Amino acid sequence: MGNDPWQPVRRGLVALGLVVVIGTVGYMVLGLGLLDAVYQTVTTVSTVGFREVGSSTGAWKAFTIVLILLGVGTVLYTLTATLETLIEGRVTDHLRRRRMSREIEQMSDHVVVCGWGRVGRRAAADLAAAGRDVVVIDSDPRVLDSPIPFVLGDATDELVLAAAGLARASTLIAALTSDSDNVYLTLSGRAARADMFIVARARVESAEARLLQAGADRVVNPQLIGGSRVAALTLQPHVVEFLDVVMHDGSIEFRLAEVTVPEGSPLVGRTIRDAAIRDRTGAMVMGLRRPDGAFVANPGPDHVVAPGQVLIGIGTPSQLDALRGAVDSVAP
Repeated sequence: MGNDPWQPVRRGLVALGLVVVIGTVGYMVLGLGLLDAVYQTVTTVSTVGFREVGSSTGAWKAFTIVLILLGVGTVLYTLTATLETLIEGRVTDHLRRRRMSREIEQMSDHVVVCGWGRVGRRAAADLAAAGRDVVVIDSDPRVLDSPIPFVLGDATDELVLAAAGLARASTLIAALTSDSDNVYLTLSGRAARADMFIVARARVESAEARLLQAGADRVVNPQLIGGSRVAALTLQPHVVEFLDVVMHDGSIEFRLAEVTVPEGSPLVGRTIRDAAIRDRTGAMVMGLRRPDGAFVANPGPDHVVAPGQVLIGIGTPSQLDALRGAVDSVAP
């Protein structure tokens, strides 16, 4: 509450209300009825001075002088506080948006998250925590409270997408509430960059095929994932919780990571045994994904590493860094 910009305004309004109450009671004591007392108080405090409704006795004049001094000061304070709050808020918001616009203009290979609902907020927070540059788009003014750079507007508007640097982004997350809007966003992202990685949210199962046809690389249905997770927690709670800890918690040192084998890697054409990945890096290859999309779980020592494969390793952060280095380094 100490940072509430409207607190001075509320104080001024409370003080003004007290002045009106004091003035009304005072004039009633001096002989006016309730309505006349309120009328006399308001005209006195506002300095309108339309007409006096009571006798100008010494006590009347003294009370009016005091009421004018208190009332005018209180009114001026309240008006000043209101104007300062409005102007400062608008100026601060304008400067913040300009600062964010400059920051977004300097971004490349960032993630554009469209939708500041529960899915979008969590995705943006996790990505930012992992060190990725993120830009959020939403038309809800609540996005103004986001610590993450944002663009306030309709995510289906091409100008808004351009302001978020969509053409320079590496990833688009379409997490709007409407499946049709997410289809449009997917099409826009694919048109902006053919190599953009697109993750789209689907509210109903029938929308998944349309999103994939529009160009989404992955489609997420939170309801289906939630149901599957409930079932998994029921059947194998310890396995699920272990994966959660490894992927998100940070309370244990081990992590999971994916490493793509590029053309020219010193591991290409060598078996996992010959490459001595475990001995050289300390990381263990739990699985891999072939370029055709098929997974190979727990590849054997005679498996030949090929370009385009994605190695899925587990180990400490330093071991995983060593795995990345082994994939990209010059062959020993």
